[in-house]
This record gives sequence, C-alpha cells and structure tokens, in this order.
Amino acid sequence: MIRVLAVDDHPVLREGIAALVGSEEDMELIGEASNGREAVALFRECQPDITLMDLQMPGMNGIDAIGAIRGEFPEARIIVLTNHPGDVQVSRALRAGARAYLLKTMLRKELLETIRAVHAGQKRLSSEVAAAIAEHATESALSPREIDILRLIAAGNTNKEIGTHLSMTEETVKSHMRNIFSKLGAKDRTHALAIGVKRGIIDL
Repeated sequence: MIRVLAVDDHPVLREGIAALVGSEEDMELIGEASNGREAVALFRECQPDITLMDLQMPGMNGIDAIGAIRGEFPEARIIVLTNHPGDVQVSRALRAGARAYLLKTMLRKELLETIRAVHAGQKRLSSEVAAAIAEHATESALSPREIDILRLIAAGNTNKEIGTHLSMTEETVKSHMRNIFSKLGAKDRTHALAIGVKRGIIDL
C-alpha cells in the first residue's frame, strides 16, 4: 500500500486528490496539509511513502517545505503539483529534492502513474515542464542581485528607489537592467517582469 500525503492550500484540489487516490487498491491518503509548515509537521508524524506538494502556499512555500523535509528525511519522495511550468521554478524544486514535477492540469491523466513511478524509485517530468527546461537550458541565469532588482521593479520601484534599497548608484542599476533585458530577451521593464513571472524567477 502506497501511503500518500497531500499538501495544497485549496481544499477542492485536496478533495480531487483524495477521490483519485481513494479509488486505487494500492494507495491510501493518510494526511492533508494546507501549507508548508503543516506539511513538515505531518511528514514527521506520518512518514508517508509519497508527498504531493503544491509550491505557492501561504507561510512556508512548497520549495522551502521540500528542503525542510529532505533535510530530516533524505529518502523522502516528493512530487510537485503546480499550475506553473516555469523552468527556473522547476529547477529550484528539483534542487530542493523533488522527484517529479506535474502540472495540475494533468492530474487526472498522470497523477496515479506518477505516484507509482516515484514510489518505484523513478523521476518524472511532464512533457510541458521538460520542454520549458529545454527551451532555456543554454541561457545565462540571472544573478541573485539581478533577481533582487526584478523583484523591486515588480513592487513598483523606480531605478533611483532601487538604488537606494540596494545601496548602489542609479547608473549601476541601469547597467544591471541592461543585463536583465539581455539575459531574458526582454524589450522593456514590463516585458522583463512578464518573462520573470512566467519562468518562475519571481512571484507577483
């Protein structure tokens, strides 16, 4: 029997997972959590075979929860369930220790098969996610400072305000901006933000 823990802040999605898992003779849902902190606590208590983890949640997000669980239980088998196929977010989740990355739109088609595959020791990426990673594989990643600047742009700051926040001159901010545009293939600030959100570099 494959013991499954479902972690998502949307009760309707957890109900859907419960129905899918409950219909299988070789699986049982042993717990549900609505955020990362609950997930870590429940994992300690139940030690499930498979954990289904959302990424965008209040409090502790999914990637931090994966890291916390894998820090204590290195053999934990975690499947990410998300609406976001952004390559940067996928890479962060895999580095944190996720074994599979599945879009919520594919749950009915792929969830049960993915649970069995990961339980058997395999890793899985849905085709859309694999395509997103392949598309950007050869591109230069944004530096941590460039990501900070992108977040400050998203918060509505001007170049001058960004410079004040990060203790740099406005000219240095503009230089970083040119690098960001070049790396993302963006035409302007708005385009850079749209790409950053789509790829999972920043959250809005």
